[in-house]
Amino acid sequence: PSTAVPQLLETHLWSALTLDSRMRVFAFTLLMGGMVGIISRCGGMRGLVDAITPVASNRRRGQLTTWALGLVVFFDDYANTMLLGSTLRPLSDRLRISRAKLAYLVDSTSAPVAGLALVSTWVAGEISYVQDGLNNARAGGSNIDAEAFDLFISSIPYGFYVLWALLLVPLVAILGRDFHPMWRAERDALEGNDQSRSKHFSVDEPETQASHWLFAFIPVVVTVGSIVALMWWTGRTSILQKDSGATPSLMEIFGDADPYGSLLWGSLVGMLVAFALSIMCRLLTVKLTIDAACRGAAQMLPALLILWLASSLSSMTGGDPTPADKRAREVAVQVAAAQGIEANPLADFAYKEYRLYTGDYLSASIGDSLPTWLLPTLIFALSAGVAFATGTSWGTIGIVMPMAVPLAYSMLAGESNSVAIDNPLLLCTIASVLAGAIFGDHCSPISDTTVLSSQASGCDHIAHVWTQLPYAMVVGVFAILFGTLPVGLGVSVWWLLPIGVVAMVMALLLLGRRVD
Repeated sequence: PSTAVPQLLETHLWSALTLDSRMRVFAFTLLMGGMVGIISRCGGMRGLVDAITPVASNRRRGQLTTWALGLVVFFDDYANTMLLGSTLRPLSDRLRISRAKLAYLVDSTSAPVAGLALVSTWVAGEISYVQDGLNNARAGGSNIDAEAFDLFISSIPYGFYVLWALLLVPLVAILGRDFHPMWRAERDALEGNDQSRSKHFSVDEPETQASHWLFAFIPVVVTVGSIVALMWWTGRTSILQKDSGATPSLMEIFGDADPYGSLLWGSLVGMLVAFALSIMCRLLTVKLTIDAACRGAAQMLPALLILWLASSLSSMTGGDPTPADKRAREVAVQVAAAQGIEANPLADFAYKEYRLYTGDYLSASIGDSLPTWLLPTLIFALSAGVAFATGTSWGTIGIVMPMAVPLAYSMLAGESNSVAIDNPLLLCTIASVLAGAIFGDHCSPISDTTVLSSQASGCDHIAHVWTQLPYAMVVGVFAILFGTLPVGLGVSVWWLLPIGVVAMVMALLLLGRRVD
């Protein structure tokens, strides 16, 4: 205990809390909560619901509207979750859509659409991880004539789970059928007794009269516009600093942007606009506006706590040292030197006292005896398992992709020691990393987007996990049966994509039940 407690506080908890990117995510979450609190208290949210009601006039249209708006906010999964969950919560209550269903609609749209979009906070990381894999493969002697961007674009049709998870959401709304846990939550909501509402850490907002919908619409649009503009500016500035004569494309600009800084300052601009509208239009006094912002931010505190602990767990399974790791290692080397023991701070697994090196272990455990046709399925399952255990799809891609690409090249290379860029097994293996990571993320109770989806939607977190799990499992099983396995056996992806859609429709018709 005398060693474990300081390590827990210093090496794991404190280092996870003080990461620059993590602090910006925390600040972004609090500012978004504050903005939503202001526009809710001044009646803008109710006005927006009144404006949307003619379009989303029933449960089916309400769910389709949520899905369509989720496709519009494509640039970041956090922004997607926070904006839609908080904004559409009153609408779902009016239409008697359960909080569990709203959380599912938000969660199953946010990460998949951000992972596929060519202009998003994900694209730079995804391409860089593919590039890391290519570098590892070249270091291993593979003859590779491919670019990371080309491989990423070509692999998109093979991301079966991501594509089918996005399509299942409107299918559920159109067919009006749900699997049993969600069916029960929807039945309770129709009867006016939604058991999936969060009973903990909730902040009761005072009753307000509806104001004009613009008081909610303007801050949200300003937030989205500011984030996109800041991403464009930071990305372009970064590229021009490297090469003043460059003429970068829009995709290159967003790929080189500072996503966390853009989210932070964009959300601050949005909250300040909401604050100014509330005061200038005399909707609330300054004191009431500040109180509303504090109430909205307070609703985010439980989510931030879970995010903090989940990020600590995620870093514990990795191998990259944090500043706290380096300080602890330096102390260990000094202690060993004082005892006359030689310790190399740069040795392999130098931080094994604090990190589990999950990626290195998995890479060494696969071996060379795996059948080639099973490779995409194994990578999909591997990514899903890591994402479920660590609660981060982003971290999973960083762990698995750098080892999946060279593994695929080593298994698929023939006498020429090269692999064609359009090789289906190679592309499916690359796509399976992202697809499996998002699948495991959707199933994991400690996932950051899962936590934020339940919190923003006002849904009990465990209720969200249990009600979303059957949908994720159905799509995950179909991604293997009608996706990765047939591709490994030589079936064309263009046959498999429509087959998977038909399978999902049949599953809803056979296993799902109508609530009404």
